[in-house]
Parts: sequence; structure tokens; C-alpha cells
Amino acid sequence: MILDGGLSNALAVRGHVLSDELWTARLLRDAPDEIAAVHRTYYAAGAEVATTASYQASVPGFERAGLSRHEAETLLRRSVTLAREVRDELAGDGHRRLVAASVGPYGAVLADGSEYRGRYGVGAAALRDFHLPRLELLASAGPDLFAVETVPDLEEAEVLVPLLDEIGLPAWLSYSCAGPQTRAGQPLADAFAVVAPSTAVVATGVNCCAPDDVRPALEVARAATGKPGVAYPNSGQGWDSRTHTWSGDTSYDVALAPGWVAAGAAYVGGCCQVGPADIAALAKLLSRSG
Repeated sequence: MILDGGLSNALAVRGHVLSDELWTARLLRDAPDEIAAVHRTYYAAGAEVATTASYQASVPGFERAGLSRHEAETLLRRSVTLAREVRDELAGDGHRRLVAASVGPYGAVLADGSEYRGRYGVGAAALRDFHLPRLELLASAGPDLFAVETVPDLEEAEVLVPLLDEIGLPAWLSYSCAGPQTRAGQPLADAFAVVAPSTAVVATGVNCCAPDDVRPALEVARAATGKPGVAYPNSGQGWDSRTHTWSGDTSYDVALAPGWVAAGAAYVGGCCQVGPADIAALAKLLSRSG
């Protein structure tokens, strides 16, 4: 299935500045129609999965921004219903489309770049207390599956996987890696072994990593789990969490995608700095090669 690309860069192209702690989740409150417009654009480009604007959204984060708990919970559910409404607009044209509720790691909500480091200094109980209510809220809004993404640390996956099995909604779980290791420095083989026994996790792989890291990671994932793969790297540019800017040249090349599919990827798309034009080219290439 063809996934969408980055939400933040598509919103930035539309003129939105996403430099505050809530990042794209701020627009769930301030400009929900803009999020819907991006979902619509990616579907039009050939994406078969819309990933919701909940990556950096959480009840505590919204409360810090001055919202009540009820308002925060409503916005978290709204991230799913926005994508569902856009999907349903397009129903009847013969194309299957899904909505994946984005579940970013604990570090994403800290808004300090620690999702690219892991090892947050909090225990498993704190991670469970953070993730479980959020997963339950998102599931209550009726997504087709969870996109548990940019996980930097197998210790966080060890908390997430049992929660996903407890809830029972299908999910993919993708790590962010640096070469053969998680961002926290653990061997990918060990990280994917955490996912292998899960009944809810139907696919696993990597996202928000350099494009050249994807195929080796997929090969490790398939050997460790036997599950279908997930591949949606970023542009390969560098991210400065202090200035919230990307630098360098893109290395995202759709010509790499058939190799990802050959390595087991069943879900293919793009992450940060990968836009609708890239997804259109990806969809065209994989349709032709298929």
C-alpha cells in the first residue's frame, strides 16, 4: 500500500509556521480544514493511507497549551475523524483507502528532539501511563489501524507492544534508525525481536531515517519477525530541533522503492520533507513495476 508523505512539510507549503510545542497538532485546534486539505492532497496523489495529525498530540500537551482535558481529548479524536471524513468523501471510486492513527513516541511530545535519541530517563510505568490513554482515545475514534512510528528505543517498544495487543487494533510499528541500530543505539535485530510475538502488530520496519538505511533495516526486520515491512524514510536531510529547520539536500529517490518492496515492504511512503509530488511519483512507479 502507498502511504502518504510528511504532514508538517505539506502544511508549511500552505503557509503554516509549526515552531511551537504542539507542532502539527496545533492546527487541530486552529485550522482543522488545513489538515483535511493535506489529507485530500495526498489521497489525490495516489496515497492509500492517510496518517493522522496526532504524532505530537497528547492530552498533557494540549493541557499545557491551556485547553481543558475534555477539549484535549476531543482534539485527539478529531485527528482521526478529520482523516475519516476526507476518506469517506472519496468513497465509491473503486479505490481502497485507510486511515492510520499516528502514535508518536514519548519523546515527540517533549518537543526537544529526544524522539531521535530515546533513553528518556523515565521508567516503563511512566511510558505505559503516557501511551495507554492516548491509544485508547485514538482507537475510540475508529481508525483502521495504528501507525506507531519513529520509535527510537526498543525499551519503549517493549511497553508499546503489549498495549497494542491489549487494545487489539491492527498496527504497524516502525523504528527510527541510524544504520544498523535504533536511534538509542540498540541493534535492530534486538529491536525487531520485541515486535515478533505481537498479534496486533501486522507490519514492522522503519521511518524517518535516511533512505539508504531502509533496505538493510527491512532485511533485518523480515529475518527477525517474518512480518510484512514498512518503509517511509525522510528526505535524508538534517533536522535541528533547536531551530526547527531542515538542512542539506534531499536523498529521497523513488527509484529505491522497488528494492524496498523486494526486501519485504508492504507499506511504502515518505516521512518528513517528502511531499505530494514524491508520493505521486512513488505511486506511479510502484503501479508500473507491479
